[in-house]
Amino acid sequence: EVEVEESGGGSVQAGGSLRLSCVASKFTYNMAWFRQAPGKEREGVAIHLGYGLTRYAESVKDRFTISKDNGKNTLYLQMNNLEPDDTAMYYCAARFGSAMTFAVEEYDFWGQGTQVTVSS
Repeated sequence: EVEVEESGGGSVQAGGSLRLSCVASKFTYNMAWFRQAPGKEREGVAIHLGYGLTRYAESVKDRFTISKDNGKNTLYLQMNNLEPDDTAMYYCAARFGSAMTFAVEEYDFWGQGTQVTVSS
C-alpha cells in the first residue's frame, strides 16, 4: 500500500509557472502525474521511472518537467508557460512494475488531487 498526497496547485495567468509536489509514504519505482479537466477523461501528463527515466504527453513536452527526490519520496512537476488548456485537477499516481504507461487503470494508488487554474 502506498499513500500519495499532492500540493502546490493554484491560480496563475497564462505564461506563468507552478510547481506541484507529491509526497509518497514510501519509495515507489513508478510514479506519474495525471490531470482531469471538467467534462473530460483523466489523461496522463508525465511519468517518472526509477532513477530518472521520464515520459511526457505531447501537449506538455518542452513546458513541463517531472523530477523526483528519492531521498524524500517526493515527485515534482514543474510547469512553465502555462496555458488555459492546462486548467485541470492534477493527480499524482503510483504503480508497481516498470511499464511507462499512461493507462489510468494500470495505476494502483492515487492522491486526492490539486487544482490548477490558468486564466487568459
